[in-house]
Amino acid sequence: MTALADRIASFFSGHDSTTDEGLRDLFISELKSVYYTENQIVDALGKQAKASTTDEVRTAFLQHQEQSQTQVERLEQIFKIIGVRIEERVSEGINGLIDDVERMISTTESGSLTRDAGLIIGAQTIEHYEIAIYGSLLTLAHVLDFTQSAELLEITLAEEKETDRKLTALAESFVNKRSKEEEDQHPGSHHASRHSIADSNSNVTLGGPLGV
Repeated sequence: MTALADRIASFFSGHDSTTDEGLRDLFISELKSVYYTENQIVDALGKQAKASTTDEVRTAFLQHQEQSQTQVERLEQIFKIIGVRIEERVSEGINGLIDDVERMISTTESGSLTRDAGLIIGAQTIEHYEIAIYGSLLTLAHVLDFTQSAELLEITLAEEKETDRKLTALAESFVNKRSKEEEDQHPGSHHASRHSIADSNSNVTLGGPLGV
């Protein structure tokens, strides 16, 4: 019997013939899932741009929507390259994340900077989800020697990381500061629980780029 360490080494080097078919099926399944994910994101970004308060945030969302549409087309290229019919597989993960953003919109004041802050938090959560998916797909593509697919996935993965960086810069540049000023001027007008959380431990910093 082959030692477990040898099997693991063969698996990740792509030389384990008994797993090739399974890995290809997994790649295709995840490809369909991320295709669904990107299509949902394209639709959601339009709604999120409309809900934005500032031109800066609205523009960022519309630019990302355009980029996401290009990423959809890139995924369609991969389907064609590997000879698989283009189709979606529902992802409850992205559905849940988009639902969270929609709930945030419904519970923040229209025209407030707090809403923009919430939109950026939601957008970055989705970006991190996408980065994880594309990173995994890229690993599978390398293992399976899907060279062309890997090249396309690398482009998209780099774009997702850059979008995440831009959202962080946007948050740090003005949204976090201005949303806090807004809240200080009108305490509790946007999120009743905000001060109760912060005041319970004045040394606590909320996670992410919007932590105050």
